[in-house]
Parts: sequence; C-alpha cells; structure tokens
Amino acid sequence: MFGMSQESYLLLDAVVTIIGLIFLITKFKVHPFIALIIAAGFLGLTSGMPVDKIIKAFQDGFGGVLGFVGIILALGTMLGKMMAESGGADQIAQTLIRAFGKEKVQWAMMFAAFLVGIPLFFEIGFVLLIPLVFIVARRTGVSLIKIGIPLLAGLSAVHGLVPPHPGPLLAIGVFGADIGKTILYGLIVALPTAIIAGPIFGTFIAKYIPGNPSQELVDQLAREPASKDLPSFSITLITVLLPVFLMLLKTFADVALPDGHAIRNWMDMIGHPITALLLALLLSLYTFGHRQGIHSKQILKLLDASLAPTAAIILIIGAGGGFKQMLVTSGVGDVIGHMAVNAQINPILLAWLVAAVIRVATGSATVATITGAGIVVPVVGMIPGVNRELLVLATGAGSLVLSHVNDAGFWLVKQYFNMTVAETFKTWTAMETILSVVALIFIMLLSLVV
Repeated sequence: MFGMSQESYLLLDAVVTIIGLIFLITKFKVHPFIALIIAAGFLGLTSGMPVDKIIKAFQDGFGGVLGFVGIILALGTMLGKMMAESGGADQIAQTLIRAFGKEKVQWAMMFAAFLVGIPLFFEIGFVLLIPLVFIVARRTGVSLIKIGIPLLAGLSAVHGLVPPHPGPLLAIGVFGADIGKTILYGLIVALPTAIIAGPIFGTFIAKYIPGNPSQELVDQLAREPASKDLPSFSITLITVLLPVFLMLLKTFADVALPDGHAIRNWMDMIGHPITALLLALLLSLYTFGHRQGIHSKQILKLLDASLAPTAAIILIIGAGGGFKQMLVTSGVGDVIGHMAVNAQINPILLAWLVAAVIRVATGSATVATITGAGIVVPVVGMIPGVNRELLVLATGAGSLVLSHVNDAGFWLVKQYFNMTVAETFKTWTAMETILSVVALIFIMLLSLVV
C-alpha cells in the first residue's frame, strides 16, 4: 500500500495511531478511556483487519485484562481502605521512625512507604502517608523535601516494579511471566533503587529546595490522630504482607514439587493473586476492622466507598487491554518484534525504551505498561532465553520515567508540597527519572545471573 511493503505500512500505521492517541489525550484532553477505544478502532480499520473482527479483538483484549486485573484492583483497594481507616499505616511509619531516630527519619519514611505501598495504589498510599510527612517535619524540624522525597520514592518503586500493583500484573499477563519470581526480582531491584532515588537524592535536593508547606495543609494534616489505639506493628505487617508471602509460597511449591502433586495444586490456588488478596482482605476485616472496634455496618460502608474511585482506572486498564490486543491481532506486534530481532536490540532495553516513550508522551504509567508490553511481547517468542520476569520489570521501570505536566501525580505532589512547577521538576520529576534509570541498571545486572 502506498508503494510500501506490508510490514512498513503496519509500522507506520502503528506510529500514526500512537501519535494520534497521544494527541487525543494531551492536546485535545480526551479521556484516556475514550481515546484508547478510538485509537484501537482506527488501528483495526487502517491495518486492513476484517470489520467483523475489529470489535471482537477489542472485546477480547478488554475482557481478558479485566477478568483478572479488575478483581485485583477491587480487592487491593478494599484492603487499602481498611488499612487507612484502622491506622495500620500510621503504626508502620511510627515504629520505623522510632527505630531509626530523628537523625535518619528520611530512611524510616522510605521504608514505611515501601512496606505500606506493596498492596496499595500510589495515590492511595500517598494520601494515606502524607499526613505523617507533615507531622514528622513539624516535630523534628527536618526539611519537608528531605522527608517527602524518600516517601514518594518508596511508593513509586513498588508501584512500578512489584506485584500486586496493576502495572506489573498487566505485564505479567501479557508476557506470561511467573508472578512469584517477578515479586522476588521486583523486590531485589526496587529496594536499592528506592534508596538511591529516595533518602540519598532527597538529602541532596533538600539543600537547594527545602520545601515550604502551606499553613492550611499543616493545620489540616499535621494533627494528632483521634485514636491512640492503633493495630500493633506485627499484626499490621502480617496483614499487609500476607498476599506477597502466599504468592512467593506458590512459586517455591512450583519449584520444589512435581506437576500434579496435591500440595502444589493447593498452593497454586492459594498463591494465586486473586485468592491471596482475598485472604488478606478477609484477615483485614478482623485485624483492621472488628479488632479495632469498627462495626460490620461501618466496614460495609467503607468497602463500598473504596470502590468508587477505581471505576475510571478499571475502564482505562480495560481499554488499554483492548488496544494492546489490536496491536497483536493486526500484526503490528510481530513486525516490531522482527525489527527488534534484526536490529539485535536487547529485549530488556527495548521494553524499557518503548514504555518510557509512551510514559513521557501520555503521562500514564498504566497506558505505558499495557501498550509497551503489547508491542514488545512478540520478541519473547523470537529470541530464545529471554527472561520474562525481567521484561516485566523493565516495562515497569520504563513506565516511571520523566513524570511531567501531563501526569496527575505531578500536580498531586506539587500541590501537597506547595512547590512551583520548576521546583516540582527538580524534585519529583528528577526522582522519578532516577528511579527508572537506576532500576534499569539493576535489571540489566540481574539479567547476568538469572
């Protein structure tokens, strides 16, 4: 078509479609859910797919993603709500602060965010922990930025690299990776990455931008909690880390026991992300609910209220899955995969680059993860020995890079920390970019030994 080979045309078609998607979201302010549907339909029509298969491909991609991730999102959000209401996150942070002391309070905030952030969305963890930043800054006299950047780094690192967060889970499904190994590798990469981008970078940048919180936010957020009866540190930790423990247990059973073994079959079910999060949520109803004096009717209201904010996220994820399926069904993914093989680009680096470009363009880590994984997945079958778990991590790392004005997180941080746009670039944007690049370096090093 137009004097081009079929492969060249499909590649050009994909580039035009993705640029159009970017413009719809950034320039014309079209909601990502609608923009992804339009982009998927355009790609299907222009790539020459039969008309009757276009809608079916989108539906298959949409349903395939939400059949798994939608349930995970709902369960994780409910667990986060119970943690927030009970004061469990406060307990983790306060315990770590006592352990580290005021001189190293920034390290305590990073570890608190790292632990609390494992089962929570970034936004939920941020809103849940930001009062502690103001309280600790007021009590210790330490710079708001020196305390806040480590907290943001801890939350962001696990958000991009560690299941059961939606980004890594989506990539696991696309690449067919093992969830237990991904958790293990994700933790190995995420912790040192968060340390470098958090306490180390935060201490450095706070010398130049100490932060000046608005008095209104201080008055609102830096109050003492109404209840002193928080869940114990051990109970909170057991509840929060139960899903991770069960998923890791599944992986160990898969390695140690043969196929068809009864214990392995049971562990495969118990360690499945849906089952693991459900069990953690049920445990939280007691540890964060009844044990803390929250009555059943109030728990029901809390769980109902927790689901409303996730509606848009679920729809965007589903539409992203539909767009990804269109890339695969139209043959675009195969063309890009062949190009990567012929160009001999390291698949891990390719996954990071694709996700990074889409992240910078759209401002959405989720869209970057879904689209990037869909583009790179054909490489898995073409290059023998590619580590699928590291492809997941590379895609997640790329989705964190260079957060700027098209990212809601950019404005969330700017407003809460009372910074100018320029100051937000120097702190938040720089931290996210350090996270992404350092994570890629650790992933490449890990690829040498796994």
